[in-house]
Order: sequence, then C-alpha cells, then structure tokens
Amino acid sequence: MERKSLAFTIFIYASAIVLAASILAPLLWLFIMSISPAADLTTKPLRWWPSNLDLSRYGMLLTIAGNTSGQAFLSAMRNSLFVASMATLAAVVIAIPAAWAVSRTPKLEWSLYVVIATYMLPPVALCVPLYFGLAHFGLLNNLFGLAFIYLTILAPFTTWLLKSGFDAVPTAIESSAMIDGARLDQILRVITLPLAAPAIATVTLFAFLLAWDEFFYAMLFTADQNAKTLTVAIADLAGGRVSDYGMIATAGVLASLPPVLIGLFLQRAIVAGLTTGGVKG
Repeated sequence: MERKSLAFTIFIYASAIVLAASILAPLLWLFIMSISPAADLTTKPLRWWPSNLDLSRYGMLLTIAGNTSGQAFLSAMRNSLFVASMATLAAVVIAIPAAWAVSRTPKLEWSLYVVIATYMLPPVALCVPLYFGLAHFGLLNNLFGLAFIYLTILAPFTTWLLKSGFDAVPTAIESSAMIDGARLDQILRVITLPLAAPAIATVTLFAFLLAWDEFFYAMLFTADQNAKTLTVAIADLAGGRVSDYGMIATAGVLASLPPVLIGLFLQRAIVAGLTTGGVKG
C-alpha cells in the first residue's frame, strides 16, 4: 500500500473538518436560536449563546390543543409526510420499469432526455395550466392533487437516476437467468432489483427530500390546514408583522427530524444492498 505524506494527510483531515463545519454550523445555529429567549435574538451585539435555555417553543409546536400554533404545525407535518411519501412511492414504482427499459434499450435514451428537458421550464411557467387542471378535477387544496403535482416532478428525476443504477447491473446475469427459463418478472424481482438496491434507496431518499422541501406549488395549490404542508406552515410563522425568529428556528429543527430519520433508515438499506450484490456477484 502506498504510504501518503504527512502534508497530504493533514490536507485531507482539514478539508473534512471544513466540510463538516460548513454543513453543521447552520444546523447548530438553528438549534441555538430555537432555545434562546426572544430578547437574545434581537439584542446588539448578537448573543451567540443563550443567557438561559428556553424550551417552551417546542412545547407550543408539539401540542395538539385546538386552535393553537402546535395544532397547525402538526397538521402540516402530517400532510407533508403523507404527500411526500405518496409521491415518492408512486415515482419509484413508475421509475423502476421505465429506467430498466431505457437502460436495456439504448435506442430509447432520447425519450429520457426529452423528459428531463421539462426541468428547463421554470415552475412559474407551469403554475397556470396546473392550477386550471387541478380546479377542473376538483383537486385544489387536496393532498392527492398536490401529490400528483409532485409526481410529475419526481418521476423524471427518479427515472434518470435509476437508469444509471441499472446500467451498473451486468446484463449477462439477466441473460443467463433468461436462458435458464426465468420469466421477466422473476429476473427483475430476484436478480436486478436486489443488485440495484443501493441506487433505489438513494433515489428514494432524494425524491422524498425534494417533495418534503417543495414550497412553490404547495403555497399556490393549498389554502387551509386540510392540505397545507410544512414549508407553507413555516412561512406562515414568518408572515406576521412581528416574527418570532426562535419559533421559526424551532419549526425548522422539528421539520428536519423526519428526513434525518428516513436517511438513517435508507443508509442501512444501501449498505444491505451493497452487501447482497457483492455476495451474489
């Protein structure tokens, strides 16, 4: 094994520290804001550490009492979980056969690039036809309507990413199974999908994050707590004349927990998929 120089090792560790700090520093400051008294957040010079811990905002946002900010926040979080999960699941189900077909039929690659080209259009250019379409089918301010809009965003993205994952699966394995008499659905279920599990898990995570963080369409197509998502609810906290920055930070901390937990879960799935593929290969 080639021995690396001390300077190179120091450079690697320093780069890793800078990267970790740039990622974690905003999250740390968000948490500090959430436990700081309101006076500490508006004083000059700014207090970088709270004079005393204030956890009351977490209690306010996690309550289920009626007509409270906590009820609105938890309702919005439930809506976001439902919409993001439903749109992600539908996108992955559509993307798996589509990406496999494009991967195994190079002549169809042009269709994938045509679909991806839709991302060149700004969302504001599509909002009017989407609005009239949802209104025609009675899906305005509706979770299923919002999930369908998200599906149109996620399906091309997941198909594009999964295509690369299926490209990494050797076609010779599928051909051997076909010669042995395996049906197409058996080949996909027993061979291709387990080997592509890391790509599927990664695509699922990115698709969920895209749906979870989406704000523009959620703001346009929802009106009340029946369909309002978390991003819109957080924006509402900042919409008053006097904003409680600590409350906004608290909402941000709580909103980051579901994606973090899902990311940890899918990280295990990625490792399991890599191990399975290595054994079968």
